Amino acid sequence: MKRLLDIVIAGAAVVVLAPLLIPVMIVLRLTGEHFVFYRQERIGRNGKTFGILKFATMMKDSPNLGTGDITMRHDPRVLPFGSFLRKTKINELPQLINIVLGEMSIVGPRPLTPKNFNFYSEEVKLTIGNLAPGLSGIGSVIFRDEESILANSGLDYEECYRTRVAPYKGALEEWYARQKSLWIDAQIIFLTLWVIFFQRSQLPYRLFHDLPKKPSWLE
Repeated sequence: MKRLLDIVIAGAAVVVLAPLLIPVMIVLRLTGEHFVFYRQERIGRNGKTFGILKFATMMKDSPNLGTGDITMRHDPRVLPFGSFLRKTKINELPQLINIVLGEMSIVGPRPLTPKNFNFYSEEVKLTIGNLAPGLSGIGSVIFRDEESILANSGLDYEECYRTRVAPYKGALEEWYARQKSLWIDAQIIFLTLWVIFFQRSQLPYRLFHDLPKKPSWLE
């Protein structure tokens, strides 16, 4: 049932959002480094890698520059139009194609690069490995402004991700694996849209009372 819904929703979304997607593609082609799409290796179901699709928002060689896989706040590698696409999450919409191809789902654990995936514990890796990665998920909702969290931690970006972000994000994804249902997915889709407009909202914790306890550094 979930796979059928993924195909129907993703296919319909591509059609409905075409008036938005086409102008974005034209602007990207005419500005920045003239690349429309960016494909990056991510870890999917059963530990298999796949190429996640995004609109190009950063310099082409950004993985080999600066903080590598981790994007920081006001990252100089982000192109001007790319900043708008990232803030509105429009840059993620090409992943609708990944969903149609069966590489992703509408809702699930957010797929990470191999390097960042290895910051998870072996238990979390095993749990996530049984699920299709998602366009959005509870981890994406809670870490909706991950760049600011990294910037304000007072720690090295990679150290912050390894010691703070990855452990809590992993706990959230394990929560989803235990609770997953079409009703939970519907609520996460709503929350994904909600936090775009209300970034500091505590609604996720009010809606899901049994989420892993929020750490003090995330306040």
